[in-house]
Amino acid sequence: MLIFRVGVCLLLLAGLAVANAAGAPPIAAAADLKFALAEIAEHFEKATGRTVKLSFGSSGHFAHQLEQGAPFELFLSADENLVFRLADQGLTLDRGALYAIGRLVLFVPHGSTLQADATLNDLRAALADGRVKRFAIANPEHAPYGRAARAVLQQAGLWSAIEPKLVLGENAAQAMQFAASGSSQGGLLPLSLSRAPAIAKSGTFTLIPGEWHAREPLRQRLVRMKSAGDTARAFHDYLQQPAARAIFVRYGFVLPGEAPR
Repeated sequence: MLIFRVGVCLLLLAGLAVANAAGAPPIAAAADLKFALAEIAEHFEKATGRTVKLSFGSSGHFAHQLEQGAPFELFLSADENLVFRLADQGLTLDRGALYAIGRLVLFVPHGSTLQADATLNDLRAALADGRVKRFAIANPEHAPYGRAARAVLQQAGLWSAIEPKLVLGENAAQAMQFAASGSSQGGLLPLSLSRAPAIAKSGTFTLIPGEWHAREPLRQRLVRMKSAGDTARAFHDYLQQPAARAIFVRYGFVLPGEAPR
């Protein structure tokens, strides 16, 4: 198993931190939101004249940073349990709101010998015949999508065979880079990243049934921290309005109380 760690410069080059105008409230967001939330923030600025400063990374790392006093005013987590953990420590204004359900795909870059097969039968065969040398997922230690990917591979009985071949991204967006660039033969990654035009043109993907990772359901929750100012609160409210919800749907998220589209 290979774990790739990157420095601040590489993170910036990869687009995992987006800086806006000075004085804009800092927002911590799960890496699967990289494209969807950036688009929503643009619409928010046009509608209100206000800007936010978005930082993307693993939900687990952000939760730890918030526990250590990081000055984020809003937290969008890919795992609602991390929000509950912060709330139980009295760090948030409330227990937050469920804003989306994430979905996982098998992503295969163009030129790979692996097929985008939702049954994972070809992945099973590829592990047996040596076609898979490297396979990308987010690090399960702190990334919810990594835990969901691990649950899928365990459910399919493939974990033992594939674990030595894993390349672990520090977050879901970095894991997607490994797959989309062809550095791995494929990966189990967020649908929301796979649907971004810049990524979609790099390969093919197929949806993994949600019941395969039922114990890691990717219930995504946002919460205001106690330091949240007026702009962060306005952005929090905007994220739950029809314009933002439509963007979430376009990137493949399931909205609370609605059927998948």
